Amino acid sequence: VDLSVTGARIEHSELLRPGSACAFQFPPAIGSLVVSARVIHSTVIGAMQDSDGERQLRYQTGVQFVAVTPEQRTVLEGIVERLTPGGGVGVVRLLF
Repeated sequence: VDLSVTGARIEHSELLRPGSACAFQFPPAIGSLVVSARVIHSTVIGAMQDSDGERQLRYQTGVQFVAVTPEQRTVLEGIVERLTPGGGVGVVRLLF
């Protein structure tokens, strides 16, 4: 949803608890990079049905990038610069 060199706001369907640690992985198409992150806040924003007809909650979560090296920051700056407002980042993986 939003991306900066210090963190991101994402939408997803799995619960992420504030304070938990994760890794934020950017797709190779925009700059292959994995950075450590911490969940700052997570809020239910709605629900949807999955392909099996079951209801799944949708969350919006803010993550803060942590322990970013100078080299990672340079790559992050390039990624943020390349992305256009509203363009999104495609598929990003959070690793726990």
